[in-house]
Amino acid sequence: MNIQISKANSPAGEITLYTLTNKSGASVTLSSLGAGIVAINVPDAEGRLANVALGYKDPASYLADGPCAGKVPGRFANRIALGRFSLDGKDYTLAVNNGPNALHGGPTGFMNRIWESRADGNSVEFTYRAADGEEGYPGNLDVKATYTWSDDNQLTLQLQAETDAPTVINLTNHAYFNLDGENAGSVLDHQLRLKASRYLPTDDTQIPTGELAPVRDTPMDFTEFKAIGRDINADFHPLKVGKGYDHCWVCDGYSKGRLQETAVLRSDRSGRELRISTTQPGMQVYTGNWLAGCPESISSGAYSDYDGVAIECQNFPDAPNHPKFPTSRLNPNEKYNETIIFKFTTL
Repeated sequence: MNIQISKANSPAGEITLYTLTNKSGASVTLSSLGAGIVAINVPDAEGRLANVALGYKDPASYLADGPCAGKVPGRFANRIALGRFSLDGKDYTLAVNNGPNALHGGPTGFMNRIWESRADGNSVEFTYRAADGEEGYPGNLDVKATYTWSDDNQLTLQLQAETDAPTVINLTNHAYFNLDGENAGSVLDHQLRLKASRYLPTDDTQIPTGELAPVRDTPMDFTEFKAIGRDINADFHPLKVGKGYDHCWVCDGYSKGRLQETAVLRSDRSGRELRISTTQPGMQVYTGNWLAGCPESISSGAYSDYDGVAIECQNFPDAPNHPKFPTSRLNPNEKYNETIIFKFTTL
């Protein structure tokens, strides 16, 4: 594995970029800003390499970008209702940065911090210490995100954390994929299959109601391969709320700590396929409904809405306020340890 390291400046400090290239020439570029994925260059069915991860030309443009492209949001990815939750009888108040709710840990969160980083073999390890009270969350939290790139084009992300006081945590990666290339336009003709027979309905502010609703006979059904755009304009409340798909699906067969394949994305146009496995209980599928207006793309272009799809393996949104959801609580002497695998192949 060849690793190249470069530096870039940003208002938040110096960014370190790592490009890992395997024996076939496929590569991934990672950034210490938000422990993020900047680029993933993999072959199509004809062996031609292209970057299939949306990103920006300037490494500093990832700072405070609206789409949170490629980064690791936290301390709690996704939404918490009204920016409030209680733990052991104590109420906590978070910054409200998405309508009336808290999103992705706050305005700065983990995604807009420079993480410590180091390369080791075919892996890059990013670490960050979130102080007690940072963004309103309790406990000093030590977080580690380790990416490993293989010779068979598999990107493994291990997310780990420890705390010195009871807290809540939900980590994921927010990469946007376009299997035809990041500059290829809409992903609405991509085919998606989810191992998920239920999803989480939400209110008008995209907070789960607490129900786990069946996808059958609704536009949320991706239990068989279906074009992402086939039902996206259906007269269906969840799709009206988010201007497209932006909901959490419940992974069938979830068992804490068990790794399983939960999603497959493919494009007949390029012949690329992405298989996603995780230990997490849910997947937030977001079809890039508000990508327009984000920073200049890595290929010097401009992204439009629906030019990429994020499949964010994670715990359920607003889990701290729903006792019946999988717990997001992390106690001292416990280890948060979740895995996401992105496996790139061809049809």
